[in-house]
Amino acid sequence: MDFERRLIAFIFLKRVKNNYMNDVKTDLTGHTIVAKPGEMSTVTAVLEKLRIKKRDKEFRMTPEGFTAGNGKFYNPEDLKIIKTYRFEGESDPSDSSIIYVIEANDGLIGYSMDAYGVYSDHDDDGYDDFIRKINVEERDEQQIFQD
Repeated sequence: MDFERRLIAFIFLKRVKNNYMNDVKTDLTGHTIVAKPGEMSTVTAVLEKLRIKKRDKEFRMTPEGFTAGNGKFYNPEDLKIIKTYRFEGESDPSDSSIIYVIEANDGLIGYSMDAYGVYSDHDDDGYDDFIRKINVEERDEQQIFQD
């Protein structure tokens, strides 16, 4: 799905509005995610900031590995998760999504998004196993979104 369609789908389906992350959570990789004051707190805000900074290439799962539509395929060892955002639905905690900001070994920065619950995008394509194998090197938002 292209960026705009995903954004619209998340706006309508997720209805994530100013959902501040005040507690400790974990992602698929088992790493702890702690929200810091001032961090972006909606799916829309994160995707828009990535778009503005031209870091909105979406890494998608294929049989050859992740691809960002640039003709290259990446294995887990070619990638680093540099930021993780997790969002829970306002009325249903099982209706949540996660955005992984990913940097490839060639310098490309993009994202991969997964929806949990009934809206999950990744059934049996190996996404969960693949994402767990990617090294995590969390960075502050200032480092990721600097000019």
